[in-house]
Amino acid sequence: MTETKSSYGWVIVAVSTLALIVSNGLAIGGLPPFYKPIREEFVAIGAIDAATAESFIANGANITFLMSGLFSLIGGWLVTRFRLRPTMIVGCLLLGSAIILLSQAETASAVYIARFLMGASLGFIGVAPCVVLVSRWFTTSRGMALGILLTGTALGGALVPLIAAPLISNYGWRTALLGVSVLVWFILLPAIILFVSEPKIKTADNSTNAENLDGSTLGEAIRTAKFWAIAACGALVFYPIFATTQQFILYIQTPRIGISAETAAMAQSALFFVGIGGRFLAGSLSDRFGAVRVMVICAALMFAASLVLLDLNSGNALLFLLPFAVGYGGTFVMLQRLTADTFGPREAGKILGAITLIEVIGAAIGGRITGYLADKNGGDYTTAFYGATIVAAAAFFATLVIFALNRKRPDALATNP
Repeated sequence: MTETKSSYGWVIVAVSTLALIVSNGLAIGGLPPFYKPIREEFVAIGAIDAATAESFIANGANITFLMSGLFSLIGGWLVTRFRLRPTMIVGCLLLGSAIILLSQAETASAVYIARFLMGASLGFIGVAPCVVLVSRWFTTSRGMALGILLTGTALGGALVPLIAAPLISNYGWRTALLGVSVLVWFILLPAIILFVSEPKIKTADNSTNAENLDGSTLGEAIRTAKFWAIAACGALVFYPIFATTQQFILYIQTPRIGISAETAAMAQSALFFVGIGGRFLAGSLSDRFGAVRVMVICAALMFAASLVLLDLNSGNALLFLLPFAVGYGGTFVMLQRLTADTFGPREAGKILGAITLIEVIGAAIGGRITGYLADKNGGDYTTAFYGATIVAAAAFFATLVIFALNRKRPDALATNP
């Protein structure tokens, strides 16, 4: 396979990063500031039981995560047969419609349907399709390009709460949702229509068919140890990532910690802003030192930071958040790069979709357990977040397994040793 060299690849990085800012910001990272007012209103009107309110919030987030994984498989299949631009347009339409539906929801079922559509949208405009698109434009400097791209997931989680918090305070959560939906309809959708294109990549026989590109098929990939090593690591990593990005904001507002809603929203933004640095730094370092080594270091930092959760209080919350954000941001980027580099472009969409599904299953388990334990303890998340520390330790161990596999079988992760 040969690569079409063009500076337009960096335009694609910019548009794809915008796609992740908006899609992940509105479907995942930027939604936690809405959780408390939604929960309080739904309890007040009798739509949910106060005894299961934390599980109601966790269930909605779990639906989005699980559907993002399932539809990443569907989207991965589609991008091997269709162009990426129409696929991403479908994602915009699903996301914008989901936000409008959520703003009008008055029952738990309506919330869950909206969260379903949000998850479905990420299969077409989330991480997997954007990684495929950017990877098609780059072979050299791929680590830096993907590092920049994946800052979008953190930027969305950092910026949307800053936009949403004053809107919620002044106009209520329903109007605030309609306000942030403008990001989809009037910014992201036009950018995709106007700027997204794919490079002209030709194989030795002058063909552009996906089946003639280098790399593994999904069937070939899942028969390798390296696929399952990366997948298991992803599932373990996403448990504490999900719990922290989705439920930590509720934890620090409990009476035991006592942080205000406004400060909690700022902490949520800080988590994602610092994660941006982790993504960019890890992407750049991986071009020089290799993705596996960088991932081990980032996972170690995640685990070390999570030890603070064993005795969390208002004074040391940032001591957990900031290094954890750097660690999880870098580990997240390296999981995507390892997958793209290891298995090649032939069926990258399908393989990334399969890995994403496994990752979100880990995230959903984490969210469900965290919400359940919080409900069992009267809304206190202390015990629930002990689980995040335990699983962060397991995730670090999983990266060591990948490192050992690479040392034992250099062909297993040969692109980035």
